[in-house]
Amino acid sequence: MRSLTQSTFKFHSQNEEDTDRLGTLLSAFLQPGSVLTLDGDLGAGKTRFSQGFARAMGIAEHVNSPTFTIIKEYEGAGLPFYHMDMYRISQEEADELGLEDYFYGAGVTLIEWSSLIEDLLPPDRLSIRITQEADLTRVFHLTPYGSPYQSWCIQMKENGHLQ
Repeated sequence: MRSLTQSTFKFHSQNEEDTDRLGTLLSAFLQPGSVLTLDGDLGAGKTRFSQGFARAMGIAEHVNSPTFTIIKEYEGAGLPFYHMDMYRISQEEADELGLEDYFYGAGVTLIEWSSLIEDLLPPDRLSIRITQEADLTRVFHLTPYGSPYQSWCIQMKENGHLQ
C-alpha cells in the first residue's frame, strides 16, 4: 500500500447540485479500470454522490445503494459502471467476490464503505471521504493514489474546482 501522506484535495458541496457537479467533473476523466472509493458516516451523502456520478456517466437507470446485493452493474453511455457497497460484508467475504475482475476490467468501479476492505483495494485509485460540517456543508476529501488520479485532481484544482 502507498503512503498515507498523499496530497488531499477538497471540494465543498452546499447542495445536491454541487455534489452532482463533482460527479460530472470526475466523469470527464474516466477510463476502463478507473476505481473510486467512497467513505463517510451514515447519511454523509455517499449514495447521493453515486447517483450524480452515475448520471454523469450516462446511466439512465435509478441508482441506489447496493447494500444487500453488494454489487450492481449498469451500462453507461460509454463504460460499464460497477457500484459496490461493502457495509454488510467482511473482508474475507469480499475477497471471495472476484473484485479484481471489476477493478481491472472494462468499466468504472465505485465502492461505498471501501475502508472495510482496505487490504483488497487496488493500489491506484481515487479515495473520496465525505465529511459534514456544522452548517450542513459536505466536504469531499479526494486523495489520489497513482499518477492518473493525481493528474485528475491537479487539473481540477488548476481549473478552480478543488482546493
